[in-house]
Amino acid sequence: MKQDVYEKVTSKIIADLEKGDLSWLKPWSGGNMDGRIIKPLRHNAQPYSGINILMLWGAAMEGGYVSPYWMTFKQAQEYGAHVRKGERGNLVVYANTITKTEEGENGQDEERKIPFMKGYTVFNVEQIEGLPKHYYAKPPQIIDPALRIDQAETFFASTGADIRHGGNSAHYSGGSDHVQMPAFEAFRSPEAYYATLAHELTHWTKHKSRLDRDFGRKSWGDEGYAREELVAELGAAFLCADLALTPEPREDHAAYIQSWLKVLKEDKRAIFSAAAHAQRAADFLHGFQQQQPQAKEGVAA
Repeated sequence: MKQDVYEKVTSKIIADLEKGDLSWLKPWSGGNMDGRIIKPLRHNAQPYSGINILMLWGAAMEGGYVSPYWMTFKQAQEYGAHVRKGERGNLVVYANTITKTEEGENGQDEERKIPFMKGYTVFNVEQIEGLPKHYYAKPPQIIDPALRIDQAETFFASTGADIRHGGNSAHYSGGSDHVQMPAFEAFRSPEAYYATLAHELTHWTKHKSRLDRDFGRKSWGDEGYAREELVAELGAAFLCADLALTPEPREDHAAYIQSWLKVLKEDKRAIFSAAAHAQRAADFLHGFQQQQPQAKEGVAA
């Protein structure tokens, strides 16, 4: 029987977490990325989103691939190329809805939307022979490294969030609706500062006036807390990829991993939900950049 898509993906991420690995952090070093991070790309250079980012980042690390490009067996054939014999593909998922017309209680036709998810297999271009040369080329420098931090400043300032500095704690305060950050100089690196800010601004998007995200948190460390922290962690990862930042693991990751494992083991769909919420949060924050297209052009394409 075909293994449940949710179970397969969740099992992989649980296995990584049990080893202490964060799938969304590990690809952020080396290869032909020159230290940059980049979202996995389809054959047409369109980036994957949500849970597929995590799945393909993990697959890239496991397979040792440095190219961000992935494609199906059929897409490779359309280029006159072929997947090398013995290569194993990696799962990605596609979610959508189908509309079904049924007769309602009043005898009139009613449309009902039914959600579905299906999985399909993709291969990294390093598993494929005969593709056009640009698929094997070293990715071009998207932005001047000297401008990366300026771009992050512009991106986060454009949100209009109330960001206050001082003290030794980074957190989002729902009551006063502000993000509290230690002084910039208190962080080990500029990247660590912006990664932390991305995490807290993902929390900021949960406010009722924004995305109105609520997992029923009642106390520190409970399931609702763990779910929201996982969303913030993934949201920060997605934003750092978009902004070409290279963050470092936070010191409190070990404690978070234990709470995340409990949630993931009890709910095989939790990581899908967290990734979807994280993607919505990242998209919401990107929405503030519409008047500043230069900031968004840092997204690898």
